[in-house]
Amino acid sequence: MGIYIGNQTILDVWYTLNGGPCTIWVFSHILIIKPEDTLIIYRDTICKTEYCSKNPTYDVYKSLDANQNCRVRILPDCTLSDM
Repeated sequence: MGIYIGNQTILDVWYTLNGGPCTIWVFSHILIIKPEDTLIIYRDTICKTEYCSKNPTYDVYKSLDANQNCRVRILPDCTLSDM
């Protein structure tokens, strides 16, 4: 189980998962995170500039899942919504 997060930022962004490598997250692709995961999204290819001023956690994503289908999306300017 986990939360599916859709990249709807209209950009390719980058991320690290649990301190792992800096990885591209292509527009319209989906990542899955679990409660124990730490996902940080970045604007740049070297994972130095965070995309969101306050990085969302699993609990934040889960709280936005109004229809409880375990799917949310990140929109431009780090706006989060149910999917």
